[in-house]
Amino acid sequence: MATIHPTSVVEPSAQIAEGVVIGPYCYIENGAVIGQDTRLESHVTVRKDTTIGERNVIAQGAILGGDPQDRKYAGQQTFLEIGNDNVIREYVTIHRSSKEGEFTRVGDRNYLMAFVHLGHDVTVTNDVTITNNVGIAGHATIEEMVTIGGMAGVHQFARIGKLAMVGGMTRVVRDVPPFMIVEGHDQDVRDINAVGLRRIGVKPEARMALHKACKLLFRSQLALGNAMEIVQREVMVTPEIEYLLAFLERLYKGKNGRGDQR
Repeated sequence: MATIHPTSVVEPSAQIAEGVVIGPYCYIENGAVIGQDTRLESHVTVRKDTTIGERNVIAQGAILGGDPQDRKYAGQQTFLEIGNDNVIREYVTIHRSSKEGEFTRVGDRNYLMAFVHLGHDVTVTNDVTITNNVGIAGHATIEEMVTIGGMAGVHQFARIGKLAMVGGMTRVVRDVPPFMIVEGHDQDVRDINAVGLRRIGVKPEARMALHKACKLLFRSQLALGNAMEIVQREVMVTPEIEYLLAFLERLYKGKNGRGDQR
């Protein structure tokens, strides 16, 4: 059975699974769902239409499923969905979608450090680490295994590609290419995320191919379209290169309305 501290308020239609632990002074609204073996520390708020999966740890003061900060929002029913095995630290705020029937989504095995904010309609996939005081604006997408350094700000609709690393205090105003390290006010691409690539078992020759592609795509004076053609001709084709080029091709064609990566 669930363990609920007597100072906490759990409204009648909230669904609390077996093994859930709810600490002091928490507030769980009607329509919230909390999955098995999830633990809430003190002063956590879980708002309506928020579903939390299994084995999550949610620290003091977190507010999950708050109303979206969107002037167009007029009280329609929207949702927040959080997966399994996440760590959500102190005073994190995650807002529901701003569109009727739509979701803000957080996947599995993510680590959100203190004071992180995820705005409405954000998607965080799996195995992402977001460090202290990061703000992620509405509709942004964070792909798998991304790391975001402290106090970075991510613009609405931006996409951060798989296994990218964003340096602390970086201003992210356009999409971040996968497997790369970006840093600074101008969001400069510094190099490949070699440490992250080694950790997931990417072989040296594949890392070297990415390094060559990085120099051509982001450190040369070539236009992005020309650089992509050269990479396709001259760099060893690996799954990582294919993923990188497909990611950039979407940008180059302007399908997301953000234009060239430069």
